[in-house]
Amino acid sequence: MTRSLQGKTLVVTGASRGIGLAIAKRAAADGANLVLLAKTTEPNPKLPGTLYSAAAEVEAAGGQALPVPTDIRDEAAVAAAVQAAVARFGGIDILVNNASAISLTPTPATPMKRFDLMFGVNVRGTYCCTQACLPELIKSAQAGRNPHVLNMSPPLSMREHWFKGHVAYTMAKYGMSECTLGHAGEFRPHGIAVNSLWPRTAIATAALQMIPGVDLKLCRKPEILADAAWWILTSDAKATTGRFFIDDELLAHHGIHDLDQYAVTPGTTKFIPDFFVD
Repeated sequence: MTRSLQGKTLVVTGASRGIGLAIAKRAAADGANLVLLAKTTEPNPKLPGTLYSAAAEVEAAGGQALPVPTDIRDEAAVAAAVQAAVARFGGIDILVNNASAISLTPTPATPMKRFDLMFGVNVRGTYCCTQACLPELIKSAQAGRNPHVLNMSPPLSMREHWFKGHVAYTMAKYGMSECTLGHAGEFRPHGIAVNSLWPRTAIATAALQMIPGVDLKLCRKPEILADAAWWILTSDAKATTGRFFIDDELLAHHGIHDLDQYAVTPGTTKFIPDFFVD
């Protein structure tokens, strides 16, 4: 099977910057159609990049871009985004649930408003987007177009260590992973793959810059996840589903062992580890 996303239509959430944008640009390099969902439509001095600057980068990379301002917590807005995608490109082949909210705070320092944001974006948003795209993904499968859902979420580990410092965030991220586990089984009869992807190391994104004490020089670039995602999304949906991939392991499986190109600082050997990887 020839690996390419040419002509495929991808819906990517949280696509205005960082990992979502990197995944979209990698798909665009193949000539894919990208439906970009995000809330940022006006420039923010703290968070560079908007939905429209992302669309320009996607088109410069070789793809067709449809930016759709969307709060994925809003069921009606997600349904409208799916309708816009179908109207523009005729269907949907791939959904990347990348949008996420983070707060690495213990229980006393996690206001319920922040709790609700993390569950609203991470869990509800992932579930809502998957549900809304499902009819089009089924059509994609029936047409032999190899449909995938990819959730940017960690492997499930019931170790106390991963919960005790930030119970709310861990539950919210694991909720996305539980969608992977459950939807992989539910959608297998349709021929739709559902997988998760997670980084071994911290990834240098604008969101990470907001966390005090993180040295971005000891991180990898979002492109490592973009390349890893490409390998998943070009795999056989009927054979590769219900998996929890780690970026460097997946790249090594495909013969890519020199990861220095992904280092923020080339030559770095000790990176900040990400969460949830035992």
